[in-house]
Amino acid sequence: MPMEIPTSIYWPQSAEEAIAIQQELRKEVIIADEIGAVNFVAGVDVGFEKEGTVTRAAVAILTFPGLQVVETFLARQPTRFPYVPGLLSFREIPALLEALSNIKIKPDIILCDGHGTAHPRRLGIASHLGVLLDCPTIGVGKSLLVGRHAKVGLQRSDYEPLVHKGETIGAVLRTRTGFNPLYISGGHKVSLQTAIDYVMKCTTKYRLPETTRAAHHLASVLK
Repeated sequence: MPMEIPTSIYWPQSAEEAIAIQQELRKEVIIADEIGAVNFVAGVDVGFEKEGTVTRAAVAILTFPGLQVVETFLARQPTRFPYVPGLLSFREIPALLEALSNIKIKPDIILCDGHGTAHPRRLGIASHLGVLLDCPTIGVGKSLLVGRHAKVGLQRSDYEPLVHKGETIGAVLRTRTGFNPLYISGGHKVSLQTAIDYVMKCTTKYRLPETTRAAHHLASVLK
């Protein structure tokens, strides 16, 4: 069964408009678990071509818990929003929606290459996409956007809370012993602890989850 993709979305023309939209959409983010049976997980990632003028969005569907890639799609669109830190979802999501609209297998959870609630306005790409699709999502960030944390242990599955303005907004998770940690947060309809659990279940011998690896490869290789 394919995903239901919204067709009428207002995309902002300025950073001020985008921030106002984030402030409204953050009210719709659900940080508790609303997940059914999980048979398929998705990874989504975005790359750019032609000096950033073309957005290349990839989605990879994997079985769960087997983590076998069963479907992929790559969409290309003209880039419609400038590069502004904290507003990258407005630059990336339009092409992601096109990619997801071409997927026949509906994922039960989407793992996004980026942040969820670990964002200054608690609406990174995972939360933004999750609200638009009404779908459980998880943010898997490779670098820190906002917040502070204690030193993370060196062993696989060690983690520390990520805190911003007195609020726990995510976790800094060591997915591979001795390698840099990832910044995990719930996107939508997924609690932080559940987000950590699914990221670990989707991670095998590498630092990144297999969902992210599959989508990143598709988004990064020119075809």
